[in-house]
Amino acid sequence: MTTTAVPPTTTDAAAADRDRPRLHVRPPLGWLNDPNGVAKVDGTYHVFFQHNPDSHEHDAITWGHASSPDLLRWTDEPVALRPRPGQPDAVGCWTGCLVDDDGVPTAVYSGVADRSGASSVVLARSDRTLRDWTPEPVVAAGMPAKGELEHAVTDVRDPFLFVHDGRRYAIQGAGRRGGVAQVLFYDATDLTAWCLLGPLLSAEDPVAAATAPADIWECPNLVRVDGRWVLVLSLWALPDGASTVDGDGQLSGVTALVGDLVPDGEGLRFVPVAGGPLDAGPTFYAPQLLVDDDRTLLWGWAWEHGRTPAELEQAGWAGVLTSPRELRVVGDRAVAVPARELTGLRRERLDASAPLREAAFEVVGEGTGRLALVGAGEDQVVLDLPAGGWRVLVDGSLVELFPDDVAVPPTTTRAYPGATGAWVVEGDVDAEAWRLAPS
Repeated sequence: MTTTAVPPTTTDAAAADRDRPRLHVRPPLGWLNDPNGVAKVDGTYHVFFQHNPDSHEHDAITWGHASSPDLLRWTDEPVALRPRPGQPDAVGCWTGCLVDDDGVPTAVYSGVADRSGASSVVLARSDRTLRDWTPEPVVAAGMPAKGELEHAVTDVRDPFLFVHDGRRYAIQGAGRRGGVAQVLFYDATDLTAWCLLGPLLSAEDPVAAATAPADIWECPNLVRVDGRWVLVLSLWALPDGASTVDGDGQLSGVTALVGDLVPDGEGLRFVPVAGGPLDAGPTFYAPQLLVDDDRTLLWGWAWEHGRTPAELEQAGWAGVLTSPRELRVVGDRAVAVPARELTGLRRERLDASAPLREAAFEVVGEGTGRLALVGAGEDQVVLDLPAGGWRVLVDGSLVELFPDDVAVPPTTTRAYPGATGAWVVEGDVDAEAWRLAPS
């Protein structure tokens, strides 16, 4: 079965919506969450993402798709993967990655067959355009059998593949309420038949326990950066009485662990030496990494923050992906900085001391201050600007702060200017600004 579709239609309301980011991966309408299958094929960047094209609500999840020749200009592509009645992905095509399997682009993702939520790994193959997809039978890599692991798990999801010493492996996030979060580890030499080798890492490790507390580790990504192995984990927690963000779980941030891969029986074990947050903001989750020649890129999901259900329904969309960032290792810390291409969005200079009403802009400066939003209802301080140098990117309602001091993680947050709001840089700062737009 080959799946094809058309992108959602841009309505007049969506086109006029000043809150909707325009320079980032964000379809005109519908729900968006985790980035999936980020890849570079024949010189073109492709970013897929969890998407409900028919509603602003988290339901009936497909894989949306956008492409770019340069990380600056993004084209909305047809929806890539859709749920198939009676198949392993009947109620959703969930998070996964994209690999080159002997020249064939192959999506490897979590499919959910029914409302129990239990997932299995599904494959879909495409040609080099990544527009037409043919799903394949389920992979034998779902829930481990009883007794295969020391600690039982109830949730397994989000496959990610990598190569080490010429051998292809897969990992999945796992855990259970009140249990031990884990990253499961497989031999994936044959994409259609994985072999469980055990846990790559569990929350019993003291570094992981201290820096990545969670009931379930989601969206694990493992790459080699600057000669070190970096394991990125999204933290899904079920604390008593917690307010929920997604279902009955609380999305509790993203941790990047730096460490080593060491032999362990027939497989490998990840031994972290340090860990810390990849982003300090209230709206960053589920990043996915792409090894791109001499660097590693990442995109994260920025959810809506502070909007009412009525405002979301009126807008008709929710969620956006962050700017592409480059992952580096400094000492024992993984840090994220804006992709080097993003300076190519700068157009005419703006007066950073005056109210800024542009749809998208950048401010670079130093000194202690604040970024405030005024004239859009109740005035609010959106960001506190650190004493050292910093860089702020604003696109619609998406705000990203990058301190010059890489020991301080970026901050991703949201604020909504509406039709009348203006952004103001306040405090004892020396700053310059540009309007941002693709060429």
